[in-house]
Amino acid sequence: MPSKFREPFATLYKQAAKLRQASNADALLLVLDSPADWAALRKAGRHNLILCVSQEAEYLEGAEEHGLTPVVLEADDIPVQELMETALLECVANEILEAGSQVVAVYSGFHSDVHDSISLIRLDEHLGRLTARDLRKLETRVPLETLKSVVDLAVEIGFEGREGKPVGTLFVVGDARNVLEYCHPAGFDPVRGYKKDDRNLKDGRTRDAVKEIAQLDGAIVVGSDGVIERSCQIIQVSATSLTLSKGLGARHWAAASISKVTKAISVVVSESNGTVRLFQDGEVVLRIEPMRRAMKWREFDFDPPISSSE
Repeated sequence: MPSKFREPFATLYKQAAKLRQASNADALLLVLDSPADWAALRKAGRHNLILCVSQEAEYLEGAEEHGLTPVVLEADDIPVQELMETALLECVANEILEAGSQVVAVYSGFHSDVHDSISLIRLDEHLGRLTARDLRKLETRVPLETLKSVVDLAVEIGFEGREGKPVGTLFVVGDARNVLEYCHPAGFDPVRGYKKDDRNLKDGRTRDAVKEIAQLDGAIVVGSDGVIERSCQIIQVSATSLTLSKGLGARHWAAASISKVTKAISVVVSESNGTVRLFQDGEVVLRIEPMRRAMKWREFDFDPPISSSE
């Protein structure tokens, strides 16, 4: 947005403010890729909670002094929809928004340098019953941006499968050095020998490659920075002190076990139905069903460990 508050942006922004009022939404969200006229934004936005989102901290200087809420994201070259989702997750984690809030967003949907789109976003469609405490608990182990990248990829794998067939896989995220102490290779490691940039899950090509690797046996170990450290790793940890719900196989037991003995978070895609589960401290903390966008907490029945395989 240009530094001056001028047309056609001014009209679009004022319409967004009216939509917020008509829909009784909780906030306005504005994605910025240049400095802005904060006084004009405040005035035209009326008494709304106005969230100003940018990947550059310098573009948000002065926003807070005018009563706007700056949200800086350290994420390069990601689609605007993903940028907004990440910003909303940050706002929930920092208790700026509730998980069930509605937000009217103004952003560049068609042309990167022109604000041309307005969306009404219902956070419950994206976050379900996740609370600020839940997100903070997870983020103490793994940066939210990294965790979200892995979870999004896991959901894609669970939904798409591979060539029409379901695919089960296991990601172990964070605390990679300790995790690898409990691992040994199942065979050839497809990521071995590649540079860090070529193993980073922020790269679309890497994400596509991981969908192929996901078909292979063993866990994919991801560092806190989103870089894949190893793949095709067999996890060897005792599961005698754990309890999991009925029907979960060896992959889920391995996920629970490694999350119990390290500070990592395990993300499992079930081969049987594509459900994604997150494990922390040996327990399921989040369950995401395929074909649904909402993330919902569930109650679980517990049984002693078994030696079944999935």
